[in-house]
Amino acid sequence: MPPEQALADFDLVTPGGRFRTYLDYLWKDHAYLRLRFSNAHWVSDELVRTNQPWPFQLAEWKQRGIKTIVNLRGGFDASFHALEKDACDRLGLKMVDFTITSREVPSRARVHGAKALFESLEYPALMHCKSGADRAGIMSVFYLHFRKGVPIREALEQLSLKYLHVKHGKTGVLDYTFERYLAEGEPQGQTFLEWVDSPAYDEAKIKADFRSNMWGRLLTEGLLKRE
Repeated sequence: MPPEQALADFDLVTPGGRFRTYLDYLWKDHAYLRLRFSNAHWVSDELVRTNQPWPFQLAEWKQRGIKTIVNLRGGFDASFHALEKDACDRLGLKMVDFTITSREVPSRARVHGAKALFESLEYPALMHCKSGADRAGIMSVFYLHFRKGVPIREALEQLSLKYLHVKHGKTGVLDYTFERYLAEGEPQGQTFLEWVDSPAYDEAKIKADFRSNMWGRLLTEGLLKRE
């Protein structure tokens, strides 16, 4: 669904309609958990990562110099997107949608898209997912590597418990993708992008290998209590 449709699906003109939209946002998107907690961290002096911002928080970020908001969630038919789009329009912030998932190996197109995104954004910028942990994490790795030239091994710090990212679960596929590069591509002298563009970057196989390893760790470390 295009972003314009989200506004059409929610009445943000009348007080009653805006109230119902906020109520939907409050409960369906668990927005009450983010009233006082933004999980905000500056990746560099031009980019900050956060969880889903409230409209009043967007106003605060604009006051701090932010020019662009990057939504990593999609959600074009959701109340959070309608409120965010409305707030950006009112505040004069540019809103960019770049959908990425937290439980899949990113496609080649998505990796190249991330590189192009960070080359074209108007900074300072804020990017967010729902919690600011996983999707914001992998995009922070891409940002540091592609725009700032930080090696993947160092950029991987953006996927850590410090940002509430937990690698011992389905979202660990993000970590595993980079770990495969460090084990396979880097020793051969390949850049990350060269590895992604090579036959070795088989998204389905990488995910299958990750799931196999994940269940193996669960069996040996969890059920069998082996050391």
